[in-house]
Amino acid sequence: MFENLSERLEGVFQRLRGKGKLTKDDVERGLREVRLALLEADVNYRVVKNFVDRVRERALGAEVLESLTPAQQLIKIVHEELIRTLGETPAPLDLGGSRPVPILLVGLQGSGKTTTAAKLALFLRKKGHRPYLVPADVYRPAAIDQLKTLAERVGVPVYDTDPTDNPVEIAKKALAEAKALGRDVAIIDTAGRLHIDEAMMTEAAAIKETVSPREVLLVADAMTGQDAVNIAKSFHEKVGLTGVILTKVEGDARGGAALSIREVTGCPIKFIGTGEKLEALEVFYPDRLASRILGMGDVLTLIEKAQEAFDLKKARELQEKLRRREFTLEDLREQIKQMRKLGSMQEVFSLLPGIGKKIKEMPFDEKELVRMEAIINSMTRQERLNPRIINASRKRRIARGSGTTVQEVNKLLKSYEEMRKLLKKARGPRGLERLARRLLQAF
Repeated sequence: MFENLSERLEGVFQRLRGKGKLTKDDVERGLREVRLALLEADVNYRVVKNFVDRVRERALGAEVLESLTPAQQLIKIVHEELIRTLGETPAPLDLGGSRPVPILLVGLQGSGKTTTAAKLALFLRKKGHRPYLVPADVYRPAAIDQLKTLAERVGVPVYDTDPTDNPVEIAKKALAEAKALGRDVAIIDTAGRLHIDEAMMTEAAAIKETVSPREVLLVADAMTGQDAVNIAKSFHEKVGLTGVILTKVEGDARGGAALSIREVTGCPIKFIGTGEKLEALEVFYPDRLASRILGMGDVLTLIEKAQEAFDLKKARELQEKLRRREFTLEDLREQIKQMRKLGSMQEVFSLLPGIGKKIKEMPFDEKELVRMEAIINSMTRQERLNPRIINASRKRRIARGSGTTVQEVNKLLKSYEEMRKLLKKARGPRGLERLARRLLQAF
């Protein structure tokens, strides 16, 4: 998401950097381009107008025109105003009150509501909560079974919904069941429709009145752009939202929904869905997203992803092995597994400062990690610990077992051997830098 917007803004600021001292006309031309870039990203036109007016007011003052680094000052202003538009600070879930705390998920069919319910349950479970999932969509075929299957995958209990029951009764009974089981949060997945209609709104309002949820969260598809903003506005007016979860932000969404929802509806974005995996749900940080839009990266999110994906004990063991120069193919396999937990490599690279549009130019093949792991898995333990014994016949067997070619087996072994040689020479920062570069080239 925001790829095109980021490229456009990067181009605008690059031209301004080349001018040194900025005039009023330079700022106005730059702001016209920023305005056009935001409109093309499907940002609500009122939000664009307010944003550009705020930036202009600050940019045409002494803060920029009399600065020694005017272009950098303008970028700083745009960054700060983007954060303001997005909501300034994260909006945490309200989990106060008596247990279990009800959370009501609403939204249109196809927005990823049921999957998001499971993602939110997993997120809360990892934070030490005891969530309970409630399938209250009795209209969509297999919706109940889908949530039961997802609940099993995330290790969270689920209410055994009777599809003949009324959704309001389901929510009421499920809440009593959750309390009896000692659960502290009940996530209620309500029915959606292909479009907004009175029946859906009435049912959602009735469930809300019965269970008194602390949170009413709209699950909205970021790919729908301005429609997502209009949907949020309608739900907020008729049901009363406390927040929004934007899904499918990893796709080709232009980003208008994320930049418009807060200002148009007053509802904060609380989470964003960043992929299909059940772990792919992130707390929404306005400042981090603003940094991503402006090509500044998002190192804090990358660190959090790494902390969640990497096993601390195994990391320490690897550190000790590296110190003793004992890096084996088993260790390489473990690192590949950990890297795959981080998600798409392109997504990971996009969080690094200065990468931006260069992601497209990276020749990295996502399937390469899968192939490498398959090759190592096809080896015996003895071969992984001592690759020198892998002769021509063993290579043919490994290639057959992994569905690859002997050439690909040779490529892996060559890369591994080069890593080992570099490891022996890796003394001090420069040696470690060369090793890191070689590791990236191997992947």
